[in-house]
Order: sequence, then C-alpha cells, then structure tokens
Amino acid sequence: MDNAASINRKHLAWIERIPGQYWAVAILLLLMPLFAGDFVLFQIFGWTFILGIIALSLMFLAGYGGMVSLVQMSVAGMAGYMLAIFGDSAVSQVSQGWPWFLAIPLALAIACLFATAVGWLAVRTEGIYTIMITLAIAAAFFYFTRQNYDIFNGFSGFNSVVPPSLFGVNWRDPVAFYYLSLFWATVSFLAVLYLSRAPFGLALQGVRDNPRRMAALGYNVTAHRVAAYAFSGLLAGVGGILLTWQSTQISPGTVGIGAAIDILVIAVMGGLRHPIGAFVGAFVFVLLKTFARDFLLILGLGGERFQLLIGLGFLAIVYFSPDGILGLWDKLRNWQKRDQLLEQKERNL
Repeated sequence: MDNAASINRKHLAWIERIPGQYWAVAILLLLMPLFAGDFVLFQIFGWTFILGIIALSLMFLAGYGGMVSLVQMSVAGMAGYMLAIFGDSAVSQVSQGWPWFLAIPLALAIACLFATAVGWLAVRTEGIYTIMITLAIAAAFFYFTRQNYDIFNGFSGFNSVVPPSLFGVNWRDPVAFYYLSLFWATVSFLAVLYLSRAPFGLALQGVRDNPRRMAALGYNVTAHRVAAYAFSGLLAGVGGILLTWQSTQISPGTVGIGAAIDILVIAVMGGLRHPIGAFVGAFVFVLLKTFARDFLLILGLGGERFQLLIGLGFLAIVYFSPDGILGLWDKLRNWQKRDQLLEQKERNL
C-alpha cells in the first residue's frame, strides 16, 4: 500500500509541475473542432502542426546541439517520397503498392539514414560552413528529384498519396486529420522535451557549449552530433509523411530551396530555446502565408507581394527580440513584474 501511495504521489507531483497555461492550451486544442470550421482545422492548424514538427527537428539541432541545418525539409521530403514510392499513388508504374505498415516504417528509416549521412558530413564543420553544406545538400536533393524520372518521377512527382483508412476513419477528413496531426505534434514535442533532460540531451548541450571539455571528459562529440541528426531526421520524417498526406502529393517544389528557408524562418521566428517555439513560429507563419495576400489586396496593393509582408514580419520579430516570439513573451512578463515605485525611486537617486 505504501508503495502504491508513493507512486500516486509521484504521478500527482509530475502533473502539478505542468504550468496551468499548458493545460489551458491542451484543453483548447482538444475542443477546437467544436467551434472551428474545416478550413481552420485542416489548413491552419493541420499545416501549423506539420510545419511545427519539421521546425522542431531544426530547433532540436540548433537549440540543443548548436547546429543550424537547412536540410530538414529535404529529410521530410525524402520520407514523403519514400512513402509514395513504396506505398500507393496515382503513378502506378513507380509506386510499389506495399501496405502502410511496411511503407511508413521504411520511409521513416530511410529518412533517418539520410539525415544521419548528412550529419556525418556536416558535423565536421562549424558555423556558417555547416549552414552552407546543408544548403548545398538541400539544393542537390531538389535538383535530383526534379531531373530523375525513374525513381522520383521528375517534375511532376507523385499525387493521390492518401493516408490509409484505419479503424473505419477517413483520415483526410478535416476533423480526423486535425487530431492525427495534433497527436503526432504532441508526441514529437514531448519526445524532444524528454530527450533534452535525458543524459543524451544534457551531454548534447554540453557538446554545444564546450566540445573540447566534453571530449576531455570522455564523450564522443562526433557520435553525439550525428545521433542528434538521426533523431531530428525521425521528427522531420514524421512531418514529411503528414505533409504528403495533407496535400496528397509530393513533388520537387515541396523540397525546394524556398521551403528549406521557410523552416529556418519558422524556427527562428518562434524561438530556438524551447520546443514550443517551433509551433508558435509555425502558427504565425501559416497565418501570414494564408492571409497576407488578402490583407495586401484590402490595402489596395498587389497580392503577389505577400512574401514581402512575411519577410517584414520576420524582420520585425527578430529585430525586437533575437530570441523570437518566446523572447518577446519573456520581455512582456518581465515588464509586467517590474516594481514601478522602486524604478521611480532609483531614477530620483
């Protein structure tokens, strides 16, 4: 009985440590289908969760490992392509038509191997050189998929790539897809949060801060960095599969240079110091991407300039807060906690 009571107290203590705003957001997201339309559920939040997962893979590398990678969208695209190649699509002469329980794990495994190979090359560089080598790999992957017709079906890519009908549910339905993407976003978020506090995550942060000291303590710096790339590849692969299911297609445009830069913009805009920043940045990015054109048209400006509005929003956030939206939030909280009387007294002195 004492052991059971002790276990219950530990569970309650763990629950009590979760901030109240987290519970409020979780309840709001669970109840969202009750008052949100199909467009909001599928396009806004579905896309937010997917881009958030892919940006989370970059946040894990950059925030905890100090490695900025521009290849995350390519890894996500690799998973989407492998799903289309090994599973079902409208391009029957290339797609193998294997069942989902073989195609999905195989797609994720190949995405992890791709990310591991990229990491094995990239960890031998630092700073701007890491960014350049991952950008070069992303560009090479984009042009290879566009020019190869035997495997990747060239410029057209694959269409009619839909999720399997499990438990009698059409997972392309807006409500079903909303909960599907929310589930995997939550799993990814909790996995990164847990791993950041696990021995591997703490060692990775030590490698980020002082790799020479960690090597002197007996840690394999290269192995930790490559393993971080492998884990980020798993996250990006999950996001890539969901992205393919959402749009029912995968093509070179999905893995273009612009898409690779977008993931970096999302991660930096939200903030790289906490996993929630990836989803905050993704939400703001999706809102700008979806409504910027309409907003410009209302102002009487050309709708084709919507990318300019997105860029200005990004610059404004980074200018006022290098830590992204999370940094702005912290500044607001600190401002609210200021003692006005004490500050007035200090000014008088």
